[in-house]
Amino acid sequence: MNLFDIIGPVMVGPSSSHTAGAVRIGNVARKLLTEEVKEATIFFHGSFWSTGKGHGTDRALLAGLMGMQVDDARIPYSFDVASQRGLIYEFRQIDLGDAHPNSVKLLLTGVSGKKQEIVACSVGGGRIEIREIDGLSVRFGGDYPTLIIRNQDIPGQVQQVTTFLAEENINIGTMQLYRSARGAEAVMVIECDKEIPLDIISALEGFKGIEKATYLSLIGN
Repeated sequence: MNLFDIIGPVMVGPSSSHTAGAVRIGNVARKLLTEEVKEATIFFHGSFWSTGKGHGTDRALLAGLMGMQVDDARIPYSFDVASQRGLIYEFRQIDLGDAHPNSVKLLLTGVSGKKQEIVACSVGGGRIEIREIDGLSVRFGGDYPTLIIRNQDIPGQVQQVTTFLAEENINIGTMQLYRSARGAEAVMVIECDKEIPLDIISALEGFKGIEKATYLSLIGN
């Protein structure tokens, strides 16, 4: 059995964190971008760089960026698939300080020119955490429909969002709040019990004080 042998939903290999976890990071990052990835600069930190090549981390993460799931038989050939699709990519080393040793920083450009920066880590057993989006701290695992709202740190922002979601019959499972400094940029990370219609997300972006709403849907690739 080699590192790309698959049993059920989990990729079995020398380290699930370097294979299945890497696929999941790529897949979640692609969904957060909300479009096909055209260019990707992939910075590996810690053991992702030092041992990742032997574990297939590079191929696995690239496969996830193209929408492959952890049981996709094409994962060992993701470089070839990327070439066929015209996906431009490169791998580099980075020191992210005291970040988790299985961490990666992604600089992504979509087919429309949309750009996104993501820092994520694989924490073991195929589980992942998204730690940063566009330079602001977050923390979620990509296991639930997740709304990430970038807003001004002013009174009433949380209330207007939660009230609106309640009126739209969207139940909040968990909610985390982050801010860069008092009165500066802030982020709400809201994990929900069901998918959020795109018109609701568009409506939220029109609220006063909200700069951007990013949504992770679990539907489709």
